[in-house]
Amino acid sequence: MKSSIEAVYHIRCEAGVVDGRARAIAVEQSVEMPVEGIEDECVLDEIVGEVHEIRDLGRGLFEARIGLNAQTTGDDAGQLMNMLFGNASLLDDVALHDAILPPEMLAAFGGPRQGFAELKARVGVSRRALTCSALKPQGMAPAALAALARRFAQGGVDYIKDDHGLAEQAYSPFADRVEAVATALRSGGFNTRYVPSLTGDLDTLRREIAIARENGIDTVMLAPIISGVSNMLALARDNPDMAILAHPALGGAARIAPPLLIGKLFRLFGAGAVVFPNYGGRFGYSRETCKALARAALDEWGKLRPSVPVPAGGMRLARVPELLDFYGAEVMLLIGGDLLAARERLVEETKAFVASVEGYAYG
Repeated sequence: MKSSIEAVYHIRCEAGVVDGRARAIAVEQSVEMPVEGIEDECVLDEIVGEVHEIRDLGRGLFEARIGLNAQTTGDDAGQLMNMLFGNASLLDDVALHDAILPPEMLAAFGGPRQGFAELKARVGVSRRALTCSALKPQGMAPAALAALARRFAQGGVDYIKDDHGLAEQAYSPFADRVEAVATALRSGGFNTRYVPSLTGDLDTLRREIAIARENGIDTVMLAPIISGVSNMLALARDNPDMAILAHPALGGAARIAPPLLIGKLFRLFGAGAVVFPNYGGRFGYSRETCKALARAALDEWGKLRPSVPVPAGGMRLARVPELLDFYGAEVMLLIGGDLLAARERLVEETKAFVASVEGYAYG
């Protein structure tokens, strides 16, 4: 194969059948038909997937490395996902663990147009970690959300994102919400950035990002698995001045390893920051998974900019030192509910959050 993707699958099966299972996945993820029915020699030589290696991981779990022709993706984000795990995702004993992509594919997708360095520069941060909170619960009117955003900004937080459940709802239309929050932050002279959540089809996403820009906003959020990875890539390419924060909603439904899906692929498709469930919160990610995901977002990968890891999901103010010990300065800490629970003391608790991050002794 002239330009090959190596897809890494974990297969749970008996040792005696793993060779056949791996070959079947290679065929399923490439030509999806009996190989004996293919007459074209070029297809047989160049397109049919190849099993490179099978490794026994113990306790009935095997790792299979399978080569797939990179040309089959057509440099489309959705088609890359399809080639990596489209039909194989329907096999309940198979998970996609990793993918090694050729340099020309990294260059074609391009990664974040606004990455970690740009997101830090926008709020005047150099050495320390970034801070973030969220506007919630959904159901609040634009004026109420704007007032809440202003209180977070008074506390000094760097970024305020929409709750991912906020969309084009009657109680908080996107245009009204964006204008109200942006005006509240601008009128207060705050350096805090507002990150509205984009939802809908591609036409709607483009209209919403235009509304955000008209209101002086330079960072937006969307959930790539819900809105579509090809749509996120299109927005990143068409709006190189706009940073994109990727939300992981529905990301756990596909049996794709989080460091690959959230850390690498979301970054590849243009996310300058990636939200993920932190260990010890409301979700079940382990310390090892979180560390691997953060490294996947940050590590050198061709010429792609690094993405900001954003651990979230039930984080508490008291855990800030622990999390900074774990992640260091290369992180954006997102605390929402714990600050909101302070109610009338929200500004004070937000100031304590920011002070804890600013006062940490970074190495």
